[in-house]
Amino acid sequence: MFLLPLPAVGRVALRRLGVSCLRGRSLATADMTKGLVLGIYSRDREEDVPQFTSAGENFDKLVAGKLREILNVSGPPLKTGKTRTFYGLHQDFPSVVVVGLGKRSAGVDDQENWHEGKENIRVAVAAGCRQIQDLELSSVEVDPCGDAQAAAEGAVLGLYEYDDLKQKKKMAVSAKLHGSGDEEAWQKGVLFASGQNLARQLMETPANEMTPTRFAEIIEKNLKSASSKTEVHIRPKSWIEEQEMGSFLSVAKGSDEPPVFLEIHYKGSPDAGEPPLVFVGKGITFDSGGISIKPSASMDLMRADMGGAATICSAIVSAAKLNLPINIIGLAPLCENMPSGKANKPGDVVRAKNGKTIQVDNTDAEGRLILADALCYAHTFNPKLIINAATLTGAMDIALGSGATGVFTNSSWLWNKLFEASIETGDRVWRMPLFEHYTRQVIDCQLADVNNIGKYRSAGACTAAAFLKEFVTHPKWAHLDIAGVMTNKDEVPYLRKGMTGRPTRTLIEFLLRFSQESA
Repeated sequence: MFLLPLPAVGRVALRRLGVSCLRGRSLATADMTKGLVLGIYSRDREEDVPQFTSAGENFDKLVAGKLREILNVSGPPLKTGKTRTFYGLHQDFPSVVVVGLGKRSAGVDDQENWHEGKENIRVAVAAGCRQIQDLELSSVEVDPCGDAQAAAEGAVLGLYEYDDLKQKKKMAVSAKLHGSGDEEAWQKGVLFASGQNLARQLMETPANEMTPTRFAEIIEKNLKSASSKTEVHIRPKSWIEEQEMGSFLSVAKGSDEPPVFLEIHYKGSPDAGEPPLVFVGKGITFDSGGISIKPSASMDLMRADMGGAATICSAIVSAAKLNLPINIIGLAPLCENMPSGKANKPGDVVRAKNGKTIQVDNTDAEGRLILADALCYAHTFNPKLIINAATLTGAMDIALGSGATGVFTNSSWLWNKLFEASIETGDRVWRMPLFEHYTRQVIDCQLADVNNIGKYRSAGACTAAAFLKEFVTHPKWAHLDIAGVMTNKDEVPYLRKGMTGRPTRTLIEFLLRFSQESA
């Protein structure tokens, strides 16, 4: 990285570099709180000169070609996602970060199943904005880099870090578009990324703070401020009992924290009677495993076992902000899974809302128990489709890791829509099997209609999906197992380490496309 130490940046130092002095005023009077991120493409051929974006070219002209000049002497051409920082080039931007965007021609990569150009922009802009944040500058202007939405997503996602409970916080940096003409796309990117960041915040918050009641209150506040076309029902335990959701209640009873069934409505369609899309999210605000208790190592991560509820609710909040002309309902059974004298015991049999009995042979397979009742309830709305999301199985993480969300669906049409949306967002999905082969392993049950774990150790994500299928009669249903994409170490460069909020943007994109096709 080319760094000119700030104390040394005087007229003499700049002249030695061939950089003209700041025009009209000195560095002392320049705005020292603002940074600028500009993109540069890699060379298509060895003999080519790397090309700036149009914003980069304009800035280089503004400083009489000095940006190009010092970039050329600062090291080899920038690789994708790499940065170099320069100081003192222009009084409006004392700090300028140049970021590598890869090839200008990058498009949809059929091997990677994403739009490589958009993903490169997200990665590069995030890296550039973090450089500005490290310099403790409070604002940054971002080059649209040919796709203002992707640039905004990179900036807003890349700058986010959960530090709500720390006294010492990172510098809050406000990012805005550099130049004009792409403001609408930029704002759309901000909205998409903010939706994912809401899910990240919900998932990252410690379980003693993010109780079922608190989760519901936060979603209610966000949804009502997003649109007036909304309704929120925070259903108490008495309502859950009236609905005969015995499977959900069996998980909740092990905790002193009262369960909540959150039901949110966004009524965007001009036809109030139009059937809704129903999203269902697993809302275990802490998962100890219950009597089948988990190992203590990394159990703290189970504060994010409500990631399904967080992503579907955040997607609906974002859809409301976009004012999409469709009706959407979100359902989130919220509770803790704790071991106590009242908790489920291995071998217990419970009854779901549709009358099916379930043998609970592993109390740590609790997500499917609460989803079973929520899926039964989802059918009462005569929905166009049902999508559920859940951090359901460790087996999903073993199968795909953080590369993609696993999708189990009885509808190829629905699969294709989710897949197309994920190519656009870079937050990928991958289709998994719903074979009868797996169904047989959960319905071969000694004491009840269905067992909450498969007969064998193998294919745990598939047998979990087969279990859920026993509570679905709708022909357009998809189950998203998001356990593998719950956390990020360094796999997604524009997300910091921690909870990811994936695949919120893919769900928003899916809803946006559905609304446009239905119009």
